[in-house]
Amino acid sequence: MPPYAYFNKQFVPLAEAKIGVMTNFLHYGTAVFEGIRGNWNSQKKQIYLFRLREHYQRLHNGCQVLNIDLPYTIDELCQLTVELVAKCRFEEDTYVRPLAYKSSESLGVRLHDLDCDFLAFAFPWGPYLDADRARCRVSSWRFPGEVPRAKLTGLYVTNAVAKTEAVENGFDEAIMLTPDGYVAEGSGENIFLAVDGKLVTPAGYDGILLGITRDTVIKLAQDELGIETVERHVGRVELYTAEECFLTGTAAHITPVAEIDRRKIGDGEIGAVTKKLQKLYSEIIRGNNPKYLDWCTPVYKR
Repeated sequence: MPPYAYFNKQFVPLAEAKIGVMTNFLHYGTAVFEGIRGNWNSQKKQIYLFRLREHYQRLHNGCQVLNIDLPYTIDELCQLTVELVAKCRFEEDTYVRPLAYKSSESLGVRLHDLDCDFLAFAFPWGPYLDADRARCRVSSWRFPGEVPRAKLTGLYVTNAVAKTEAVENGFDEAIMLTPDGYVAEGSGENIFLAVDGKLVTPAGYDGILLGITRDTVIKLAQDELGIETVERHVGRVELYTAEECFLTGTAAHITPVAEIDRRKIGDGEIGAVTKKLQKLYSEIIRGNNPKYLDWCTPVYKR
């Protein structure tokens, strides 16, 4: 079966979902996106969409920033997404990309006097970072400090140049600093350090995206492992002296970091805390932990 998209208020084959070249958001970044994982459970023959409502709540918040009048409730968006993924009939890990955007075929830098629309599509997608243990570098590109931190399409150009700079220099991922020189996040992930029996992660006041996987890890660390997470400024030097480091994101899941700026983190292997969190998270997102089933939305009716 071909992948499908929800486009112009109907389900169509993905190949038929086309945008006009004058569409406003293409030129000015006037769109809000999300990334939602559908995780395949081969034993149950089921795809589970992870924390679906939270993703659409964040999309709604981003729409407020860009003055996008989204014509769907969160419940309606959740139902549309379940229908979309079910129609695709995937039996593997899946990624869903919703987009709320300024849809007028009209140029000019503004948010007002423009139509708004919503689309979503799904496709099979495995691991985002092609590494069991990522090698990172601190980017020369600073994290933007004066733009509201939502998933705004135009905002991610800085992340893109940081990522490519890292890859072209032989690394897997970039770590960006804030304008003040504190650690912010990866190009598509939040970052955690293990320090003196606690987890440490940059705080919301540093302007980071408050990731849904980040929130999941904070809850699991406290409730399942008894480990506190401290949210605060994180200095660059702390990256090099941490006992463990890992990245979190919907696409990246929980990815251990083995090296930063050619300095080994810990012993360069997956740390004990990281490994425990990875195992917990993997079971939960595939619907194998009854305690957290309310985070998982099944796609196929059984």
